[in-house]
Amino acid sequence: MTIKWSNEDNLIVIHVSGILTKPDLDNCQSEIEPIVQKGQAKLLVLVTDFEGWDDNSGDWTDLSFGERNDQYMDKMAIVGEEKWQLLTEMFTLKVLREFPIEYFKSGQEEFAREWLG
Repeated sequence: MTIKWSNEDNLIVIHVSGILTKPDLDNCQSEIEPIVQKGQAKLLVLVTDFEGWDDNSGDWTDLSFGERNDQYMDKMAIVGEEKWQLLTEMFTLKVLREFPIEYFKSGQEEFAREWLG
């Protein structure tokens, strides 16, 4: 997983590929948390060659990052294969979050960036 951040527009870009493990997610969240807490953070998650989540790599029910940081989030856009949309929306708890989350199909990164504003 790689992370890039643009101070100019508060955009955090995360590239996800392969199998996502809980330690990978924890490390990513630790790295972006200070940036997110500056406020009005926009998150762009680019998913390529994704193979799913490693169910045996930790406690996926830990929601503490969202509890601490949702108030600072402006929007989240996820770009990936259509087959991952429903699972990703469930994983991100889209319907329960305090900020909008939208899923864009592969090849629609430009639309996702426009939506993020």
